[in-house]
Amino acid sequence: MIDQNLVKSGKSGNIIREIAEYGAEQAKIVGADHVYNFTIGSPSIDPPDCVFETMAKLRAEISPAQLHTYAPAVGLPEVREKTAAYLRNTFGIPYRMQDVIITCGTSTCLAALTRVFLSCGGRAMTFTPYFMDYKYYADAYGDGLTECPTDPDTFQLDLAAAEKALTSDTMMLIMNSPNNPSGVVLRREGLEVLAKLLERKQEEYGHPIYIVADEPYRDLVYDGQEVVFLPSIYKNTIYCYSFSKSMSLPGERVGFMAFPPDLDDYDDVYSASVAAIRAFGYICVSNMWQRITAECLGATSDISIYKGNRDLLYGSLTEMGYTCVYPDGAFYLFMKTPEPDAEAFCRRAMKENLLVVPGDSFGTPGYVRLAYCVSRDVIERALPVFRKLAEEYGIAR
Repeated sequence: MIDQNLVKSGKSGNIIREIAEYGAEQAKIVGADHVYNFTIGSPSIDPPDCVFETMAKLRAEISPAQLHTYAPAVGLPEVREKTAAYLRNTFGIPYRMQDVIITCGTSTCLAALTRVFLSCGGRAMTFTPYFMDYKYYADAYGDGLTECPTDPDTFQLDLAAAEKALTSDTMMLIMNSPNNPSGVVLRREGLEVLAKLLERKQEEYGHPIYIVADEPYRDLVYDGQEVVFLPSIYKNTIYCYSFSKSMSLPGERVGFMAFPPDLDDYDDVYSASVAAIRAFGYICVSNMWQRITAECLGATSDISIYKGNRDLLYGSLTEMGYTCVYPDGAFYLFMKTPEPDAEAFCRRAMKENLLVVPGDSFGTPGYVRLAYCVSRDVIERALPVFRKLAEEYGIAR
C-alpha cells in the first residue's frame, strides 16, 4: 500500500507553481512583456559582491578536489564555528560550534523538526497567514496543524486567540517574521507576551513547547523595523535561517539551524534532528557554498531595490482603491481582493495575464499574495491592469 496522505498531497500540487507555469506558457504565446508574474518569491537581484569575491578566492586557494568533495553531514566544522560566532556576536546567545547544523535551506529545518517533535503524536501550531508547506509537514509527520488567527487588520498576534488555540497536544509553534505571505514583522510587545504564555503552558502541560523560528527573510526589512531574535526571549527556540533570500542564492540551498545550549531536552532534540536530516537525505550541503556563505555572514543583496518596489506597488494599489497590509519586510504584498472569492479574482486576473496567488493557500481567504521581487518595469507595466480590474470591480478612486 502507498501512503494515501502522500498521494493526496502529491495530487493537490502547489498552486504557486501551477500559476507560474501557466504564466510561462502564456509568455510563449503573447510575449514575456505582456505577462505580469507576481507568483514565486525568487530573488531578482544580484548576490552581494563578497559572494563573487569569495568564490574567486576559494578557486585560487583551494584545489578543486578539496573544494568540491563531500562535506560532513552536519556541515564543515569551520563553517559551523563561524556561524556560531556570528550568532554570539550579533544576538548575544552563547551558541557553540556543536549547536549549529548546516542545512539545505530552511525547508530542511522545518521538515526535520516537524518530524522530531510530532512523529510520536501531537500537533504543530502557527499563525495565519502562513507559508503553505507548514501544513504539509504537520500532516505528514504528526496530527496536523492548528491555524491560529491574527488581528484581521494588521496580522499582528492575537494573544487571546493564541491562548485558546494552545492545547496539551501542541508540541511546536512555527513562527515566521518577516512573514510570508504578508511581509508583516511581528512586534516585540506581542512576542514577549506570547513567550510568557508559552512558559505558563509548558508548566501546565508538563512538557516543552518548542518554537521553530523560520526566518529566511530576517535581513529583508525596511524603515529600521526591529525583527526580534526569538531565542533571546524564549529559550526553547530553534533558529532556522537560509541564505536564499538575503544573498539571492535560492538555488544553492544553504542555510542552518541553531540550538541554544539551554534548550530543554537538548541532547535528544539535537540527536533526533541529525537523524531526521539524514533520513531525508538532506546531508552534505555543498562544500563550496558553505564556505562562501560563511565568509559573507551578515551581507545582503541590495535590498533598497525591493524597498523601491514595495513603495511603488503599495502606494499605487492603495491609491487605486485596493486594501493592502503594509509590509515591513520580505518581498511580499498581501492585498485584499475586491470580491470574497480570492480564487475567482485570480482567475479573472489571469485573463489579463496578471498572475497572483490566492490567500486561501496561506490560510487566509479573501486575499492574494504578490511577490514584488521582480524588476521594476514589471510592476510599472502591470499597474494599468490593476487599474482596469479596480474599475471593473467598482473600487477605483
